[in-house]
Amino acid sequence: MALADSVTHLTTGGGPKLDYSSPPGDPGLFGPDAVCWKVHADFASMMTGGVSALLLQALHPLALAGVWDHSTFRDDILGRLRRTATFIAGTTYGNRADALALIERVKRIHANVKGTAPDGRPYSASDPVLLTWVHVAEVSSFLAAHLRYVNPALPVAEQDRYYAETAR
Repeated sequence: MALADSVTHLTTGGGPKLDYSSPPGDPGLFGPDAVCWKVHADFASMMTGGVSALLLQALHPLALAGVWDHSTFRDDILGRLRRTATFIAGTTYGNRADALALIERVKRIHANVKGTAPDGRPYSASDPVLLTWVHVAEVSSFLAAHLRYVNPALPVAEQDRYYAETAR
């Protein structure tokens, strides 16, 4: 019970509250047969993959500039990580309406994340190329951690299906 409470504390707060049981029978964007439901189900591998994703994302100078200039991570790193965890959990396991609302919320936030990197290049968090970098870093890190720590025998076809699902 203490572990469950700690996990809940780490992954909730600061964002929208989601009820994963309502409405009953709503499979959300993916449903229980989805590979992403399996990959995202292991908390420890998701946290490991998440840290890896953050480090990989930071290698892109424009992604790093956007985070540096607009994120609250310096003052509220736990809140920032909680909001990201809420987004991942809500879009993976939440009902369809909640998942779509989370996506729209992030789009609204990203619309205001614009600036100039230290090298003089402009950036925008809504830039499709930059979004692709961030998303691919994220899902590839989640899958790599799952393969390393949970199920190294996950068939390649299932890995491909994971990427197809999360590409949506």
